[in-house]
Amino acid sequence: MRILISNDDGYFAPGLAALAASLSKLADVVVVAPERDRSGASNSLTLDRPLSVKKAANGFYYVNGTPTDCVHVAVTGFLEQRPDLVISGINHGPNMGEDTLYSGTVAAATEGFLLGIPAIAVSLAGKNNHFDGAARVASDLVQRFIAKPFASPMLLNVNVPDLPPDQLGAFEVTRLGRRHMAEPVIRAQNPRGETVYWVGPVGPEQDAGDGTDFNAIRRKQVSVTPLMIDLTARDQLGAIKTWLNP
Repeated sequence: MRILISNDDGYFAPGLAALAASLSKLADVVVVAPERDRSGASNSLTLDRPLSVKKAANGFYYVNGTPTDCVHVAVTGFLEQRPDLVISGINHGPNMGEDTLYSGTVAAATEGFLLGIPAIAVSLAGKNNHFDGAARVASDLVQRFIAKPFASPMLLNVNVPDLPPDQLGAFEVTRLGRRHMAEPVIRAQNPRGETVYWVGPVGPEQDAGDGTDFNAIRRKQVSVTPLMIDLTARDQLGAIKTWLNP
């Protein structure tokens, strides 16, 4: 069993170390992660310059690019053997609702899925640093995968309550919730007196009812959301055909 691990917080992130330590007990693990924090990088690929892969003192490999770059380079050329599973994380913070569109953590897993490999993104839904709980969840999922592999590649988005392992609830299969619009940007001045803008915080939850990832986390359950890549608005196909051909 070969697992490729990546993230978006950088190769030095404690969540990445916790994930690698946990999964190395179950499989042959290789870590290829960004050289710095690339949170919010989404599915971006670096096309305007070459990428390099270097090895850190802890044995992790790091790339001067995005999370998507890391998985793409690893699977399509760097690794001698194709991984059986791609796992991204453990992200320091949740990736729920529309956050998944911006998340570099989810993007790394998505790239593995696009390359035909089952993939899981794991995020810690809080800032209390209980990475041991999320690492145990990841280990449990890998053991389940080893015992019963997916019939076809799947992309799972997993959010874990920021709690010690013995306080975590059960797995709950969920859908993505929704947020309101993001808060306004924050205007400031840099030392040169120029106006600059900081992206504001995410908006409050709008759709967080039964069955959503937000609801599961609020009830201390582990949220598991299967994702898909097809962005086609199928219910609008007819309306657009009529609009184009009245």
